[in-house]
Amino acid sequence: MRADARRNYDRLLTEAKSAFEKHGIDTSLDDIARQAGLGNATLYRHFPTRESLLEAMLRESLEELGATAQELSSTVRPGAALATWVGAAVEHATVYRGLVNMLMHGLKDEASDLNHACTTMQASGEQLLVRAQHAGDIRPDITPAELFTLIAATAWARENAPDEAGRVLTVLLDGLRPIAGGR
Repeated sequence: MRADARRNYDRLLTEAKSAFEKHGIDTSLDDIARQAGLGNATLYRHFPTRESLLEAMLRESLEELGATAQELSSTVRPGAALATWVGAAVEHATVYRGLVNMLMHGLKDEASDLNHACTTMQASGEQLLVRAQHAGDIRPDITPAELFTLIAATAWARENAPDEAGRVLTVLLDGLRPIAGGR
């Protein structure tokens, strides 16, 4: 990438981060370009969709979430590793208002610019889930898709009912534990 194009790219990411922090992910992309001192054509040349902009913004943090899963899997008991990672995933999904919906869409839509990043993150969580299930720390009947739906629901609660979010996360984690007497 040319130096001027790289500067424009970086300015757009900086302005997008600021706008998303203030207004959520549904903020105007044209306003982001304007705040960066660029035309909207420059923004769309670098980021043809809102999802492509989000993917560029979240790439590093999603990779960190995957690295956290790897680190936890080798240092912490399986159930505790999954619980810690679930908390981190909920926190990540609420870094910008409205993000959890976009991430869930990206996870399910193979054509989404977010799909690869989301499915990679899901694979990290799935490895922790399977490891915890094999250790007997987590119910064997929970699927990765169900786990991610529960993470999304908890992220939604954190975003929309912050006073209850801690309790919702506790209930989610309690619900993952095996039931006495088995299922």
